[in-house]
Amino acid sequence: MNINMKRNSSAYLVTAFVSIFSTAVLAYDEPPVNLGQTSFLDGAPPAGPGLYFQDYLKFYTSNRFNDNNGNKLPLPQTKLHTTVNLAQLIYLSPEKCFDTGSFGLSAILPWLVEAHVKDGLGNSVLKARDGLGDINIGPFFQFDPIMGCDGPRFVHRIELDFILPNGRYNRNYAINPGSHFWSFNPYWAATVWFCPQWSASTRIHYLWNAKNTDPNVSFGPTATSTKAGQAVFANLAMEYEVITDFRLGLNGYVFKQVTDTLMNKHKVAGRRERVWAIGPGLLRSFSKDDSLFLNVYFERNARNRPQGSTYQVRYVHHF
Repeated sequence: MNINMKRNSSAYLVTAFVSIFSTAVLAYDEPPVNLGQTSFLDGAPPAGPGLYFQDYLKFYTSNRFNDNNGNKLPLPQTKLHTTVNLAQLIYLSPEKCFDTGSFGLSAILPWLVEAHVKDGLGNSVLKARDGLGDINIGPFFQFDPIMGCDGPRFVHRIELDFILPNGRYNRNYAINPGSHFWSFNPYWAATVWFCPQWSASTRIHYLWNAKNTDPNVSFGPTATSTKAGQAVFANLAMEYEVITDFRLGLNGYVFKQVTDTLMNKHKVAGRRERVWAIGPGLLRSFSKDDSLFLNVYFERNARNRPQGSTYQVRYVHHF
Protein backbone atom coordinates (compact mmCIF):
# COMPACT_ATOMS: atom_id res chain seq x y z
CA MET A 1 0.00 0.00 0.00
CA ASN A 2 2.80 2.42 0.87
CA ILE A 3 4.67 1.51 -2.31
CA ASN A 4 1.59 2.23 -4.43
CA MET A 5 1.05 5.51 -2.63
CA LYS A 6 4.65 6.53 -3.36
CA ARG A 7 4.25 5.58 -6.99
CA ASN A 8 1.01 7.53 -7.27
CA SER A 9 2.64 10.54 -5.59
CA SER A 10 5.58 10.43 -8.01
CA ALA A 11 3.27 10.15 -10.99
CA TYR A 12 1.23 13.08 -9.71
CA LEU A 13 4.38 15.18 -9.23
CA VAL A 14 5.54 14.56 -12.80
CA THR A 15 2.04 15.34 -14.13
CA ALA A 16 1.95 18.56 -12.13
CA PHE A 17 5.33 19.71 -13.43
CA VAL A 18 4.36 18.95 -17.04
CA SER A 19 1.08 20.81 -16.58
CA ILE A 20 2.80 23.85 -15.08
CA PHE A 21 5.60 24.13 -17.61
CA SER A 22 3.40 23.55 -20.66
CA THR A 23 2.09 27.04 -19.98
CA ALA A 24 3.71 30.42 -20.56
CA VAL A 25 6.11 29.93 -17.64
CA LEU A 26 8.60 28.35 -20.05
CA ALA A 27 9.11 31.04 -22.70
CA TYR A 28 12.33 30.93 -24.76
CA ASP A 29 10.62 32.18 -27.92
CA GLU A 30 13.45 33.98 -29.74
CA PRO A 31 15.47 32.24 -32.49
CA PRO A 32 19.22 31.53 -32.15
CA VAL A 33 21.13 34.72 -33.06
CA ASN A 34 24.67 36.10 -33.00
CA LEU A 35 25.40 36.46 -29.31
CA GLY A 36 29.18 36.70 -29.04
CA GLN A 37 30.01 34.94 -32.27
CA THR A 38 31.85 38.06 -33.49
CA SER A 39 34.14 40.20 -31.38
CA PHE A 40 37.49 41.89 -32.09
CA LEU A 41 38.13 44.02 -35.22
CA ASP A 42 34.56 43.38 -36.37
CA GLY A 43 34.19 46.51 -38.51
CA ALA A 44 35.83 45.12 -41.65
CA PRO A 45 37.17 41.90 -43.23
CA PRO A 46 40.85 41.76 -42.20
CA ALA A 47 42.35 41.19 -45.68
CA GLY A 48 40.21 43.40 -47.92
CA PRO A 49 38.09 42.22 -50.88
CA GLY A 50 37.67 38.58 -51.83
CA LEU A 51 36.23 35.34 -50.52
CA TYR A 52 36.37 34.42 -46.82
CA PHE A 53 35.56 31.22 -44.96
CA GLN A 54 34.86 31.28 -41.25
CA ASP A 55 34.18 28.33 -38.99
CA TYR A 56 32.79 28.70 -35.47
CA LEU A 57 32.83 25.90 -32.89
CA LYS A 58 30.72 26.93 -29.92
CA PHE A 59 30.23 25.10 -26.61
CA TYR A 60 27.44 26.23 -24.31
CA THR A 61 26.73 24.91 -20.82
CA SER A 62 24.04 25.93 -18.34
CA ASN A 63 22.73 24.61 -15.05
CA ARG A 64 19.76 26.96 -14.76
CA PHE A 65 16.73 27.91 -16.83
CA ASN A 66 15.39 31.25 -15.61
CA ASP A 67 11.81 32.48 -15.42
CA ASN A 68 10.47 35.99 -15.98
CA ASN A 69 11.81 37.14 -12.60
CA GLY A 70 15.28 35.70 -13.12
CA ASN A 71 14.61 32.83 -10.73
CA LYS A 72 15.65 29.29 -11.53
CA LEU A 73 12.80 27.08 -12.70
CA PRO A 74 11.85 24.78 -9.79
CA LEU A 75 12.64 21.53 -11.56
CA PRO A 76 14.75 18.79 -9.96
CA GLN A 77 17.45 19.53 -12.58
CA THR A 78 17.96 22.22 -15.21
CA LYS A 79 21.08 21.27 -17.12
CA LEU A 80 21.85 22.04 -20.75
CA HIS A 81 24.94 21.32 -22.85
CA THR A 82 25.14 22.13 -26.56
CA THR A 83 27.83 22.03 -29.25
CA VAL A 84 27.21 24.18 -32.31
CA ASN A 85 29.21 24.51 -35.52
CA LEU A 86 28.64 27.39 -37.91
CA ALA A 87 30.18 27.52 -41.39
CA GLN A 88 30.20 30.95 -43.02
CA LEU A 89 31.09 32.23 -46.49
CA ILE A 90 31.64 35.95 -47.06
CA TYR A 91 32.33 37.64 -50.38
CA LEU A 92 33.41 41.29 -50.57
CA SER A 93 33.50 42.74 -54.07
CA PRO A 94 36.61 44.65 -55.20
CA GLU A 95 34.36 47.02 -57.17
CA LYS A 96 33.82 50.39 -55.51
CA CYS A 97 30.36 51.96 -55.27
CA PHE A 98 29.64 55.65 -54.70
CA ASP A 99 33.36 56.11 -53.95
CA THR A 100 32.62 55.11 -50.35
CA GLY A 101 32.83 51.31 -50.20
CA SER A 102 31.86 47.94 -51.69
CA PHE A 103 28.95 45.50 -51.63
CA GLY A 104 29.19 41.94 -50.39
CA LEU A 105 27.21 38.87 -49.39
CA SER A 106 27.30 36.64 -46.30
CA ALA A 107 25.78 33.20 -45.69
CA ILE A 108 25.92 31.07 -42.52
CA LEU A 109 24.93 27.42 -42.17
CA PRO A 110 24.53 26.41 -38.48
CA TRP A 111 24.54 22.87 -37.18
CA LEU A 112 23.53 21.89 -33.67
CA VAL A 113 25.99 19.03 -33.33
CA GLU A 114 24.70 17.82 -29.98
CA ALA A 115 22.19 18.95 -27.38
CA HIS A 116 21.81 17.36 -23.95
CA VAL A 117 19.25 18.54 -21.42
CA LYS A 118 18.20 17.15 -18.03
CA ASP A 119 15.12 18.15 -16.03
CA GLY A 120 15.22 15.38 -13.40
CA LEU A 121 11.86 14.12 -14.62
CA GLY A 122 12.98 11.89 -17.45
CA ASN A 123 12.95 14.92 -19.79
CA SER A 124 9.17 15.02 -19.65
CA VAL A 125 9.31 18.83 -19.35
CA LEU A 126 12.55 19.81 -21.09
CA LYS A 127 13.55 18.16 -24.35
CA ALA A 128 16.32 18.99 -26.84
CA ARG A 129 17.25 17.78 -30.32
CA ASP A 130 20.22 18.28 -32.64
CA GLY A 131 20.39 18.80 -36.40
CA LEU A 132 20.51 21.45 -39.10
CA GLY A 133 19.79 25.02 -38.03
CA ASP A 134 18.28 27.98 -39.89
CA ILE A 135 20.37 29.50 -42.69
CA ASN A 136 21.34 33.15 -42.19
CA ILE A 137 21.95 35.10 -45.41
CA GLY A 138 22.18 38.75 -46.36
CA PRO A 139 23.83 41.47 -48.45
CA PHE A 140 26.06 44.09 -46.85
CA PHE A 141 27.81 47.34 -47.68
CA GLN A 142 31.36 47.72 -46.39
CA PHE A 143 32.45 51.35 -46.04
CA ASP A 144 36.05 52.28 -46.76
CA PRO A 145 38.12 52.92 -43.63
CA ILE A 146 38.86 56.39 -42.36
CA MET A 147 42.64 56.54 -42.23
CA GLY A 148 45.00 58.33 -39.87
CA CYS A 149 48.72 59.02 -40.10
CA ASP A 150 49.54 55.66 -38.48
CA GLY A 151 46.81 53.43 -39.94
CA PRO A 152 42.99 53.06 -39.88
CA ARG A 153 41.00 55.05 -37.35
CA PHE A 154 37.43 53.94 -38.04
CA VAL A 155 35.65 51.44 -40.28
CA HIS A 156 32.07 50.21 -40.39
CA ARG A 157 29.55 48.04 -42.24
CA ILE A 158 25.77 47.66 -42.64
CA GLU A 159 24.22 44.25 -43.33
CA LEU A 160 20.60 43.17 -43.96
CA ASP A 161 20.34 39.57 -42.79
CA PHE A 162 17.44 37.16 -43.14
CA ILE A 163 17.06 33.99 -41.05
CA LEU A 164 15.34 31.31 -43.15
CA PRO A 165 13.16 28.63 -41.44
CA ASN A 166 14.84 25.58 -42.95
CA GLY A 167 16.16 24.11 -39.69
CA ARG A 168 14.97 21.01 -37.86
CA TYR A 169 12.00 21.77 -35.61
CA ASN A 170 9.55 19.90 -33.42
CA ARG A 171 6.98 21.79 -31.36
CA ASN A 172 7.32 19.28 -28.51
CA TYR A 173 10.96 20.20 -27.86
CA ALA A 174 12.13 23.13 -25.73
CA ILE A 175 15.50 23.28 -27.58
CA ASN A 176 15.37 23.10 -31.40
CA PRO A 177 18.03 23.77 -34.07
CA GLY A 178 15.42 25.63 -36.14
CA SER A 179 12.77 28.17 -35.17
CA HIS A 180 10.05 27.36 -37.76
CA PHE A 181 9.66 31.03 -38.68
CA TRP A 182 11.73 33.47 -40.66
CA SER A 183 13.31 36.61 -39.18
CA PHE A 184 14.76 39.91 -40.36
CA ASN A 185 18.03 40.69 -38.55
CA PRO A 186 19.87 43.79 -39.83
CA TYR A 187 22.97 45.09 -38.05
CA TRP A 188 25.61 47.79 -37.97
CA ALA A 189 29.21 46.82 -37.13
CA ALA A 190 32.08 49.19 -36.43
CA THR A 191 35.66 49.29 -35.17
CA VAL A 192 37.49 52.33 -33.83
CA TRP A 193 41.25 52.45 -33.24
CA PHE A 194 42.55 54.57 -30.37
CA CYS A 195 46.06 53.72 -31.57
CA PRO A 196 47.39 50.97 -33.90
CA GLN A 197 47.54 48.47 -31.00
CA TRP A 198 44.27 49.34 -29.23
CA SER A 199 40.76 49.10 -30.67
CA ALA A 200 37.11 48.65 -29.72
CA SER A 201 34.32 47.06 -31.78
CA THR A 202 30.58 46.65 -31.71
CA ARG A 203 27.87 44.94 -33.73
CA ILE A 204 24.35 46.28 -33.02
CA HIS A 205 21.39 44.20 -34.20
CA TYR A 206 17.66 44.57 -34.58
CA LEU A 207 15.47 41.44 -34.76
CA TRP A 208 11.98 41.14 -36.23
CA ASN A 209 10.24 37.76 -36.29
CA ALA A 210 7.47 36.41 -38.49
CA LYS A 211 4.60 34.16 -37.43
CA ASN A 212 5.03 30.54 -36.32
CA THR A 213 2.06 28.48 -37.49
CA ASP A 214 3.11 25.41 -35.47
CA PRO A 215 3.78 26.93 -32.04
CA ASN A 216 5.66 25.26 -29.22
CA VAL A 217 3.60 23.23 -26.76
CA SER A 218 4.57 25.66 -23.98
CA PHE A 219 1.82 27.95 -25.32
CA GLY A 220 -0.84 25.34 -24.59
CA PRO A 221 -3.38 23.49 -26.74
CA THR A 222 -5.35 26.60 -27.77
CA ALA A 223 -2.42 28.23 -29.60
CA THR A 224 -2.75 28.16 -33.38
CA SER A 225 -0.07 30.75 -34.13
CA THR A 226 2.64 32.67 -32.27
CA LYS A 227 4.96 35.55 -33.08
CA ALA A 228 8.13 36.13 -31.05
CA GLY A 229 8.62 39.73 -29.98
CA GLN A 230 11.08 42.16 -31.50
CA ALA A 231 14.51 42.46 -29.90
CA VAL A 232 17.69 44.51 -29.92
CA PHE A 233 21.08 43.07 -29.08
CA ALA A 234 24.76 43.89 -29.45
CA ASN A 235 28.22 42.38 -29.30
CA LEU A 236 30.92 44.50 -27.66
CA ALA A 237 34.69 43.97 -27.58
CA MET A 238 37.92 45.78 -26.75
CA GLU A 239 41.42 44.39 -27.34
CA TYR A 240 45.09 45.33 -27.21
CA GLU A 241 47.99 43.94 -29.25
CA VAL A 242 50.36 42.83 -26.48
CA ILE A 243 52.91 41.47 -28.98
CA THR A 244 52.92 41.45 -32.77
CA ASP A 245 49.87 39.62 -34.14
CA PHE A 246 48.66 38.57 -30.68
CA ARG A 247 45.79 40.48 -29.06
CA LEU A 248 44.08 40.09 -25.69
CA GLY A 249 40.87 41.71 -24.57
CA LEU A 250 37.36 41.62 -23.16
CA ASN A 251 34.24 40.64 -25.08
CA GLY A 252 30.58 40.66 -24.21
CA TYR A 253 27.02 40.83 -25.43
CA VAL A 254 23.62 42.09 -24.35
CA PHE A 255 20.17 40.94 -25.53
CA LYS A 256 16.76 42.46 -24.79
CA GLN A 257 13.33 41.63 -26.18
CA VAL A 258 11.47 44.93 -26.52
CA THR A 259 7.94 43.89 -27.56
CA ASP A 260 5.66 41.15 -26.26
CA THR A 261 5.30 37.77 -27.88
CA LEU A 262 1.94 37.26 -29.57
CA MET A 263 -0.27 34.16 -29.36
CA ASN A 264 -3.24 34.02 -31.72
CA LYS A 265 -2.48 37.72 -32.45
CA HIS A 266 -2.82 38.69 -28.76
CA LYS A 267 -0.01 39.85 -26.47
CA VAL A 268 1.32 37.37 -23.93
CA ALA A 269 2.75 39.06 -20.85
CA GLY A 270 5.76 37.74 -18.98
CA ARG A 271 7.67 36.15 -21.88
CA ARG A 272 10.18 38.89 -22.75
CA GLU A 273 13.76 37.60 -22.88
CA ARG A 274 16.97 39.33 -21.84
CA VAL A 275 20.53 38.48 -20.85
CA TRP A 276 24.02 39.95 -20.82
CA ALA A 277 27.46 38.36 -20.72
CA ILE A 278 31.14 39.25 -20.43
CA GLY A 279 34.41 37.36 -20.60
CA PRO A 280 38.01 37.26 -21.90
CA GLY A 281 39.15 36.70 -25.46
CA LEU A 282 42.21 36.54 -27.67
CA LEU A 283 43.05 36.92 -31.33
CA ARG A 284 46.07 35.29 -33.00
CA SER A 285 46.83 36.44 -36.55
CA PHE A 286 49.04 33.96 -38.40
CA SER A 287 49.03 36.14 -41.53
CA LYS A 288 46.72 38.67 -43.17
CA ASP A 289 44.74 35.68 -44.51
CA ASP A 290 44.46 33.47 -41.42
CA SER A 291 43.28 34.30 -37.90
CA LEU A 292 42.15 32.41 -34.82
CA PHE A 293 39.77 33.78 -32.18
CA LEU A 294 39.10 32.35 -28.72
CA ASN A 295 36.20 33.86 -26.77
CA VAL A 296 34.60 33.02 -23.42
CA TYR A 297 31.33 34.46 -22.10
CA PHE A 298 29.72 34.22 -18.67
CA GLU A 299 26.01 35.11 -18.72
CA ARG A 300 24.21 37.12 -16.07
CA ASN A 301 20.67 38.33 -15.25
CA ALA A 302 18.90 36.07 -17.76
CA ARG A 303 15.12 36.34 -18.01
CA ASN A 304 13.03 33.67 -19.74
CA ARG A 305 16.19 31.98 -21.03
CA PRO A 306 18.93 29.62 -19.92
CA GLN A 307 21.84 31.27 -18.10
CA GLY A 308 25.25 29.72 -18.61
CA SER A 309 28.71 29.99 -20.17
CA THR A 310 29.93 29.95 -23.78
CA TYR A 311 33.34 28.82 -25.02
CA GLN A 312 34.04 29.52 -28.69
CA VAL A 313 36.81 28.88 -31.21
CA ARG A 314 36.60 30.77 -34.50
CA TYR A 315 38.89 30.40 -37.51
CA VAL A 316 38.99 32.87 -40.43
CA HIS A 317 40.61 32.22 -43.82
CA HIS A 318 40.86 34.60 -46.77
CA PHE A 319 41.30 32.96 -50.18
